[in-house]
Amino acid sequence: MKNTFLQIFLFAGLFFLLLQSCNTQPPVSQTTTELSNPAAQKSGDVPVSFFVSESGDTIQKIIKSASVWKNDLNEMEFYVLREAGTERAFTGDLLDNKKEGVYTCRGCQLPLFGSDTKFKSGTGWPSFYQPIEKSYVLEKTDNKYGWNRVEVLCNRCEGHLGHVFTDGPEPTGLRYCINSVSLDFVEK
Repeated sequence: MKNTFLQIFLFAGLFFLLLQSCNTQPPVSQTTTELSNPAAQKSGDVPVSFFVSESGDTIQKIIKSASVWKNDLNEMEFYVLREAGTERAFTGDLLDNKKEGVYTCRGCQLPLFGSDTKFKSGTGWPSFYQPIEKSYVLEKTDNKYGWNRVEVLCNRCEGHLGHVFTDGPEPTGLRYCINSVSLDFVEK
């Protein structure tokens, strides 16, 4: 009887800790100030925010309703960017792109990664060892599916890009594993 009670108590405690860890988010180094900007808003958009990075740069936030995003994106783009989906490995149109240029967010065109930081990881998704500007990507803890990962989002529109891992090449040791469908490419 004591043994069963102890097992139930331990299981409940572990379950509670698991739930708590899923609800925590790492501190964000940027601050957000809500500013209304009706002239810049499209129909269906909500008030615009501005991010101020540690270096003082500002990024005007783009916030749209789900119906506006569905109108602006195709079905796969919406699934990945707005619902944190993943395209199948080795199917993206930018995986084997070797041209010189800049990879931008497909949702808002914020420049995210330079072609000079792209490398072949063998994972089936475009991989980069660093963003153009650290403040242009937002990193959030992702504990879905029992994995402890770090999700990468565009800091302007908060579109899901992919995940970042610590098994990348020098000089950073990072691998930003990004869905092709989350990106556009602007050739130099």
